[in-house]
Amino acid sequence: MKPHIQTICAHAGATPDPATGAVTQPLYFSSTFHYPPTGEYPVGHIYSRESNPTRASLENVLAQLEQGEDAAAFSSGSAAASAVFFSLRPGDHVIINFDAYAGVRALLKDIFMPWGLDVTLTDLSDISNLSKSIQPNTKLVWTESPTNPQLRIVDLVSVITICKQKRIKIAVDNTFATPALQNPLVLGADLVMHSTTKYLGGHSDLTGGALITAKKDEQWERIRHIQHIQGAIPAPFDCWLLMRGIRSFVPRMAQHLSNAKAVVEFLSGHSKVERVLYPGLASHPNHDIARKQMSDFGAMVSFLVKGKKEDAMKIAQRVKVFTNATSLGGTESLIEHRKVVEGSDSPTPDNLLRLSVGIEDAFALIDDLKQAMA
Repeated sequence: MKPHIQTICAHAGATPDPATGAVTQPLYFSSTFHYPPTGEYPVGHIYSRESNPTRASLENVLAQLEQGEDAAAFSSGSAAASAVFFSLRPGDHVIINFDAYAGVRALLKDIFMPWGLDVTLTDLSDISNLSKSIQPNTKLVWTESPTNPQLRIVDLVSVITICKQKRIKIAVDNTFATPALQNPLVLGADLVMHSTTKYLGGHSDLTGGALITAKKDEQWERIRHIQHIQGAIPAPFDCWLLMRGIRSFVPRMAQHLSNAKAVVEFLSGHSKVERVLYPGLASHPNHDIARKQMSDFGAMVSFLVKGKKEDAMKIAQRVKVFTNATSLGGTESLIEHRKVVEGSDSPTPDNLLRLSVGIEDAFALIDDLKQAMA
């Protein structure tokens, strides 16, 4: 019987130590490991840049969470994304959401396009744009659903179907949805990426990223090789912290979701809100698709303030329970004016505020937004 996500999370890194019987797995700081008596190489763990027992345990948990064959942990979500793009070849073509995470768009613009990748940015929430963008040299479609920060929904099944027909790899950044709400590999995607800094870590005290693969194919072997030789890996302590965060992931997520729904309801009726961007609303353009591919709608909420950039920024500056800061997925609620962070070429509207709804008391969050918008 396949274990449920609650059980996988509750037991993350908690395999009893055979040497001592300790219920919590020990933390292996060692950078190097003793060769076996025969001295052959390679066997087991040799050097921590290539593999480490604590990181191996984390990767096993991540693979289980996304129901993949294997996982690779990285020092950040950007490092994980970079490994995917480096697994391609100069001259290959990549299609990506025009409103995908700004850090990934910057990676492509500043590093991988000069290196030789051909990149098309398009709105993949309109499936017709995918077929229009495919070229003979298209090797990868990179998408998010929901997207960051406009919370557009991409029809993953339709994207995957088209990609399979054309033998194009499909990678999904599942950070916003989390494995508790959406499993792209089960839908047919080839790769899933997470910024584990966010919901999986859940406490804003580590930086990490991960890739999970549906199968160990040739591209995955290249990605693993890149991880080993490039060395953008998380330290053992970060791996241990992440596994500790994962143990409370499911109950934390339940509180995130409950609070997000309350905040969305409040914002939807506020006179100073032009529009709430949240896939759980029936008014969302792709609400029905979100219902099909997600078990719930997430705890990220964006909304457009009636007015200009300055009006939105004033609200972010007045909050007291929310924190005006970047990132997301921690226990604390955050508010951020994304356009300022992303830069002048960002497709994000000037009057958009992004909320990462935490696990505080829901009424305290609503009262805070109420006073900030007064």
